[in-house]
Parts: sequence; structure tokens; C-alpha cells
Amino acid sequence: MAKEIAILAGGCFWCMVHPFDQWDGVESVVSGYTGGHTVNPTYKEVCSGTTGHTEAVKITFDPEVISYEKLLDIYWAISDPTDSGGQFVDRGTSYRPGIFYTNEAQRQKAEASKAALEASGRYDKPIVTEITEAGPFYDAEDYHQDFYKKEPAHYQRYRSSSGRP
Repeated sequence: MAKEIAILAGGCFWCMVHPFDQWDGVESVVSGYTGGHTVNPTYKEVCSGTTGHTEAVKITFDPEVISYEKLLDIYWAISDPTDSGGQFVDRGTSYRPGIFYTNEAQRQKAEASKAALEASGRYDKPIVTEITEAGPFYDAEDYHQDFYKKEPAHYQRYRSSSGRP
């Protein structure tokens, strides 16, 4: 079977890479921007809140080794699906959570996963994470890629101060 792409947004992309790239079957995790209207946005533009984009990760994976459903399970565990205004200490539309499906099977699996989470009673508030069709994904600047590897001390300080799981 061919490789697949999953695109997930859960706040700062620095904290979205490490939880996914540790799994067998994940070929790459790229930080970037999606969901907006500006072509080839920069980090500064996305942070301004004027592009409509959110920070996200593009995960290339082998579904024979790790399923899309497993990636969704990881996603739900590391994001706050009840907060549409950002994630943890990261506030604003550029940090909103979202699942961006690349095909109909992914849409169905994402909807089923969200419904199961809602039915679980794990959260007292409604699940507000949007599930939308993927549009263009723009890779973030090089210094954002694999940030936790390039700047481990900075990454650890940020992660521990953010309250992220």
C-alpha cells in the first residue's frame, strides 16, 4: 500500500512533531501552515492572524505499519479538543486545533473518532476541533523543522511552561 498523508493542527507545531515521529511507520513529520487563504505564508504572517492559516504538521506514514486511527488517538491525547481559541498557552486562530482530511476514508475515520471521544465523557465541554478537507499545506521555515532536536533546551522549557501533555 502507498504512503498516506495526515494533516493535524494542535497549537504550536513545535510540540506536534515529537509525539508523532517516534512511531514506527511514520516516515516524516513536517511543520507548516494550512487552512488559510494566503499563498506561501511566513511564520510572521501566520502569527499576525491575517492569513487564516493555523500551524499544523504534515505526517507521511505507512498505513500498513501505523493506522490513521492510531495517529488520531495520539492527536486527541496531545491536544485540547475543547478549545477553539488556541492550545494551552498558545492563543489565537493560528493555533486552533483541526483535522484536515486528505480523502473520504480519512474524513469518515476522523468523524468516527471525534464521535467516540464525545461519547466517552472524557471532557465536560463540547469537542470543538474542526474536521475539514485539506487544502494547500505550506512548509514552515527551516528553523521550525525538527525544533525539538535542534533546540532541545528551548523546546523543553517551552513544553514544560505550556502545560502540554
